[in-house]
Amino acid sequence: MKNIAIIMGGYSSEYKISLISGNVVYQYLDKTKYNGFRIHIFKEKWVYVDENNAEYRIDKNDFSVTVNDQKITFDCVFNAIHGTPGEDGLMQAYFELLGIKQSSCDYYQAALTFNKRDLLSVLKPYGIKTAISYYLNKGDVINTAEIVKKVGLPCFVKPNKAGSSFGISKVKSEAELPIAIEVAYKEDNEIIIESFLDGTEVSVGVINYKGEIKVLPITEIVSDNDFFDYEAKYEGKSQEITPARISDELTQKVSEVAKRAYEVLKMKGFSRSEFIIVDNEPYMLEMNTIPGLTTESLIPQQAQAAGISLEDLFTNAIELALA
Repeated sequence: MKNIAIIMGGYSSEYKISLISGNVVYQYLDKTKYNGFRIHIFKEKWVYVDENNAEYRIDKNDFSVTVNDQKITFDCVFNAIHGTPGEDGLMQAYFELLGIKQSSCDYYQAALTFNKRDLLSVLKPYGIKTAISYYLNKGDVINTAEIVKKVGLPCFVKPNKAGSSFGISKVKSEAELPIAIEVAYKEDNEIIIESFLDGTEVSVGVINYKGEIKVLPITEIVSDNDFFDYEAKYEGKSQEITPARISDELTQKVSEVAKRAYEVLKMKGFSRSEFIIVDNEPYMLEMNTIPGLTTESLIPQQAQAAGISLEDLFTNAIELALA
């Protein structure tokens, strides 16, 4: 029996969603193969939480825990932390230094994909299309006329390094820009402002499944709100249609772009890339490397459509990490 640490929580606004994801992994873990340990990672504490919700401090020197005078170490870490420090490379680098196997991509890929501006810049030379964008760092002079001239209206103002649609605003007039920028700065000190792409939004999961890169069935996103915001993602204000209602030809094109991005970046583990399809061309918005793993999340939905159970999905991720 292998000891599997399921890390969840984190330091960002996404910690509540991460706790749900981590508990789903724990629930569906194959108990005949693995001993699962729920590990909560917060700024103020790293703790193992047992079945009775008792907490035991994690020794950060070797990522071990002592329970009833018995020291427990881990064969593999299943990373379910959305946002920092699980999705931005910090935990990956820490585990690499300790020589502990973990389920997500390596630290460089995590840091790169977590930074939307850097990710899109790296992928552009490979023919992957993106929206027109304008960048701001906290403290920069805000020239709203210049922003509008470059990206047009409406446009999206986003934190550069944040997930779950926290801090994103759709801006319809120049006067709204300063407020939207302040909202985004609450999540990050870097901002990306993108032109509005009027098309079909899709989400594409790519995983390494049994040693081969596999593109999962594509999900079409139809938001009841103005865009796929937090409410739409987590409070039922959207339709998520898998497989997407697009032609076979377009399905193949989007799948090839998502797979190319995964291969170019030398990814491991899960990835979920977001695209807007305009005039039969997919434009990439971002790539998530620790996507939601709740039973309602997109990757589990897509896996189910591909005939992969949650237990099989999680077992595969652990076995690949151990290998």
